Amino acid sequence: MGIFPGFGAWISENTQHPTKSEKNVKSKPMTQAKTHEERDETKEQLKLWRDANKKEQYHEPPPTVKVRTHHSSGLSDMKMEFTLGLPPQVAYDVLTNPDNITYSREIKGRPLLKAVSRKVIPEKDEDYQGSMVDVEVEKELSWNFLFLSGTIPIRLNVLEDPKTLYVHYLKQQNGIRLMENFEGRFTVEPVYVDAERLCKHRKPKSQEEYRKCSGGKGLIASKIKVNQTFRPASPWDLPLVSSYVRRFTVETTKKVAEDFQMRAGDIRGF
Repeated sequence: MGIFPGFGAWISENTQHPTKSEKNVKSKPMTQAKTHEERDETKEQLKLWRDANKKEQYHEPPPTVKVRTHHSSGLSDMKMEFTLGLPPQVAYDVLTNPDNITYSREIKGRPLLKAVSRKVIPEKDEDYQGSMVDVEVEKELSWNFLFLSGTIPIRLNVLEDPKTLYVHYLKQQNGIRLMENFEGRFTVEPVYVDAERLCKHRKPKSQEEYRKCSGGKGLIASKIKVNQTFRPASPWDLPLVSSYVRRFTVETTKKVAEDFQMRAGDIRGF
């Protein structure tokens, strides 16, 4: 379950089935109640996407990445944006992966980013009614260098807010042995794909306004904005080595975004 309890099975229709290893991954789902109206609107959007995809396949533009490194502190700031051809609520579920499924590309027989475990931390205050959810996430990142290869364990503390479609993540202590600092956040924003065609000269400012001006026929995609900072740990912070680690981090993050786009295509139905 994710934003919509029980919605994952419906989304999985016409998508690729997980491999045997993926099915064996234990899921730690979270529950967020949503109204029937929101569920119905999202189902309708998915139907619109699948119907449109049968006529003409939607291709997301490649992710865009900008990186700035502060040489005095060794801290790198990475800003990335990419689009998913899915409504925001579904895109958020794909990104947060509440069912803990691995769906990234394989490198020499191993997934680029393998989902190992996902554990929702119960609220200490039973009366707490906020929308934020604390999650402990563990993944394995595959790497290759010349004739060598292996995996890097990644353990993150993740704060999710399904209500605002926001996520903040931070490495646990010793969570990534290559990194001294690793922290980021991302948001999911709606993209009104058919606004120019269906809304004429009007520029919708909300999903409700877009639904009205498009007659409920306009597709809504999602723009994901990522802000991430990182700094290699010793001895990987040495000049030549740190340049490789930084480049590897940026390229890998971009590949993960591309894999999200492939997953979105599976959901739309290639």
